[in-house]
Amino acid sequence: MSLNQFQVCEGDLSPEIFRQYSESDCLAMDTETMGLIPQRDRLCLVQVCDRNGLVTAIRIAKGQTEAPLLQKLLENPDITKIFHYARFDVAQFKHTFGVETNSIFCTKIASKIARTYTQSHGLKSLVQELEGVELDKKAQSSDWGNVNSLTSEQLSYAANDVRYLIPVKDKLITMLQREDRWSLTRRCFEAISLFVDLDLMYYNNVFEHQS
Repeated sequence: MSLNQFQVCEGDLSPEIFRQYSESDCLAMDTETMGLIPQRDRLCLVQVCDRNGLVTAIRIAKGQTEAPLLQKLLENPDITKIFHYARFDVAQFKHTFGVETNSIFCTKIASKIARTYTQSHGLKSLVQELEGVELDKKAQSSDWGNVNSLTSEQLSYAANDVRYLIPVKDKLITMLQREDRWSLTRRCFEAISLFVDLDLMYYNNVFEHQS
């Protein structure tokens, strides 16, 4: 991991990095948490990457409820925020910071609509096919709560989760446009905020037919 392409910030972005990211047309983002339920499992780390490959890991303190510069990026409609399974990360941001994330691109949704020739839509499979890179996922299930003592393996894993999202997004858009599925995919992205609100209010399977 190149040190000049990887920075760690405490609680929020630094003003210098914020200014650089503010000039981006898109940013790759991811979160590390203590579990999969935002109301119970706290946000520990936020990773951001731009087209220049600058990765920033923001350590979020226990009980922290604000990250003003990060929040400005999330709210900025002129910057596309790219996630893999945006529904979870956007819900975590809303629960933790009370922020509405705008201009969302979800690589998992895009993959499911574009890559109908496979059932493998995890980030590892997606990056391996489209970028020719095999991600190391050994640190995925680990304790992220001790943010001041994260291992080099954890930080490398966190960085790689955002490092390839922008080129993956570009390739998926090409596929979607070629197959006339891009408009449908964008409509799915617009619905993510609705599903986030339902998730945070503990509604499940609202669109499913149940007796």
